[in-house]
Amino acid sequence: MEIAYWIVGGLLALFYVFAGVQKVSQSQDKLRPTMGWVDQIPMRVVRLIGVLEILGGLGLILPPLTRIAPGLALAAAIGLVLIQIGGLIVHLRRGETSVIWLNIVLLILAAVAGWLATTWL
Repeated sequence: MEIAYWIVGGLLALFYVFAGVQKVSQSQDKLRPTMGWVDQIPMRVVRLIGVLEILGGLGLILPPLTRIAPGLALAAAIGLVLIQIGGLIVHLRRGETSVIWLNIVLLILAAVAGWLATTWL
């Protein structure tokens, strides 16, 4: 189970840290082509989502890797599930049903990472 966790957790961590850094560091104009929803949400909230994604990605990797509070990996996975539920809601409200597949895949992977993270409890 640990190998499976490192594969799933590692891939999720890369994705979320990358996506979070984009949301934190890029302007609304730069984000708009790939994230049209940034026009409907205040930029401070977009930045907050980015910070939460970075923390969630790091939370999947650092606690188990350092063996310091490894149970935090489960909390990080749950947080990422909640972020994806929020993303699903935003896309559904905007009528963007063609793009929710990514939210669904990430939600499932975060839930699997959470289940696999119980290894360290």
